[in-house]
Amino acid sequence: MSITAERKAEVINENARGAGDTGSAEVQVAILSERIANLTEHFKTHKKDNHSRRGLLKMVSQRRRLLDHLNKVDRERYVALITKLNLRR
Repeated sequence: MSITAERKAEVINENARGAGDTGSAEVQVAILSERIANLTEHFKTHKKDNHSRRGLLKMVSQRRRLLDHLNKVDRERYVALITKLNLRR
């Protein structure tokens, strides 16, 4: 259900704003999006896994808060990120 270290490193490299950037909002949203996608696939076969569903809802809400913050701080970065990650809104 979680992402591998190699995949996480790829996601960080694709979305980093600079060398060594692991904490920017873009990187955090990209990692959360990857984890959300993995959990969504998990729920297609494990429909009654409510404990993991709670974690999924927390991740979705965290991603939403990060996107709202990015939208407030820098609208251009926000628009670039949602188009790159193919997120609605």
